[in-house]
Amino acid sequence: MGKSKLPLSAGHDARSFSERFSLRFWRLWKRLSQQIGRSESRLQILVAGQQRSGTNMLMEVLDWSQHTDVIHETDPRGFVRYEMRPIAEIQALAQCSNAPCFVIKSLCELDQLGSLMDTLAPAKTLWIVRNFDDSVRSMIRSFGGFAEQTRRISMYGPEGTWRSRGMSDETRSLIQCLYRADMSEASAAALMWYYRNVLFFERGLGHDPRVHLVFYEDMVQQPEVEFERIFRYLDIPEWSPWICRKIYARSVRNTPVDAIAPEVREVCEALLARFQAVRTT
Repeated sequence: MGKSKLPLSAGHDARSFSERFSLRFWRLWKRLSQQIGRSESRLQILVAGQQRSGTNMLMEVLDWSQHTDVIHETDPRGFVRYEMRPIAEIQALAQCSNAPCFVIKSLCELDQLGSLMDTLAPAKTLWIVRNFDDSVRSMIRSFGGFAEQTRRISMYGPEGTWRSRGMSDETRSLIQCLYRADMSEASAAALMWYYRNVLFFERGLGHDPRVHLVFYEDMVQQPEVEFERIFRYLDIPEWSPWICRKIYARSVRNTPVDAIAPEVREVCEALLARFQAVRTT
């Protein structure tokens, strides 16, 4: 592929130099300690969800554990322009890791999570959901072209790109009903939030014990409680509140984005309610 410039806000390394340096130093120390005491216990962890839902934050918290080897979407060993390399290469990368827990982001592969977990077994997935208003704000600040993507899907159906891969006929019909020639970027971004997140239910992941649903708002508003719960689910030992010390709740606004059309808002609210129902069961 070409080497076009990637959006700075999209990847893990979009952070201050001091933050990157401290984490780089920590990873070096961690890698050396893991080489000395390679663990026989192995788990592959997939971090999934719609872009701009807090996956970078979760990946960083997991990276601060001494028991993990975390492969971010900007790491060329595992990704080409944010898309995961062929599964055989990921398997080889995981097998070379000395860490008990091999962690890799899987945003563009939401439709493939079941087969990825089967191939990488033993494996678990953390699927992150964020309120669509806050997610849309971040999406349109970081990216663009949502209305054009929606137009193409409405007219021509799912294309070969990850954005619409695995899309059901029902979802495509919904997009055709909701698309308007004058659709705002916010409405189109919200619709993308919908058709990427609805894969959670269409793929039966809500009933898969290998999948753990995480809410962004819980992570940032009660980080010590939520991350202890996440680490317990993943059987990562030696939990400490120090690991999530850099998390703040200021990114949660919970105010509507006016430019999202009412009919698009309605389907997004219904999907968010389905996620909330999973939380309470």
